[in-house]
Parts: sequence; structure tokens; C-alpha cells
Amino acid sequence: MWDMVSAEEYIRLNTLDNEDFLDADETRKTALLNVSKRTLDRKFTGKEIPDEAVYLFAATLGAAFNDTNKLQQQGIAGFSIKGISFTFKDWAKRPVDHLIPEEVYDLVGVARGRSIKWTVL
Repeated sequence: MWDMVSAEEYIRLNTLDNEDFLDADETRKTALLNVSKRTLDRKFTGKEIPDEAVYLFAATLGAAFNDTNKLQQQGIAGFSIKGISFTFKDWAKRPVDHLIPEEVYDLVGVARGRSIKWTVL
């Protein structure tokens, strides 16, 4: 399975938005790593996915699907608790693979976006 010590150390030392991953229990961390790996494997078919890329994306998923942001992913427009209000933008809900950080593309060795094809007229 996952070497959780290596994953936690890498995420702690190489990401800024890491609290949601690091504060999670072992089951949640494993789920974040599994979804990260599965999504990257599907996105980058045939490419070797380094563990570091999985770790970076898992930390991003942890933040994107924390207790508050998870509501946005489920389509909630807004909510308030004891005078604190949260409003989500309609355009902010996107498929999971849209959350892949640029650094992950670099680690996998794939350019982000569409490639340019030159033609001669």
C-alpha cells in the first residue's frame, strides 16, 4: 500500500496547503492517495506516475474536499453558521482532474493544455 511516513513527510515539506491532508486520519489519507493515483493514472495513460506527483495531488484533493469545500463540490451554493456565511461560485465546481496542479504535470513530464500543431500553408 502507501508508505504513509514518506507521504506525510513529502507533503509537509513540499506543499503549503497541507493541513487537511496532515490532520486527516489514516483511512482518509489512504483514500486521498488512492483517488490521486487513480485520477493521475487515468489522466496520464501510459505514463509512469512518480509518488511525489501522487502526494502533491493528494494534498490538493485534501484541501478541495475538506468539510467546507466538499459542500461546493456537491453543488451547495452557500450556507451560514452563527453569523459566518460561505458563498460558492457556480463556476468553481469542476471535475477532479481539473484540480491537478501544474507541478504534477511537470513531475509526470507532460505539458498542460493542448499541444500546438504547426501547419504550412
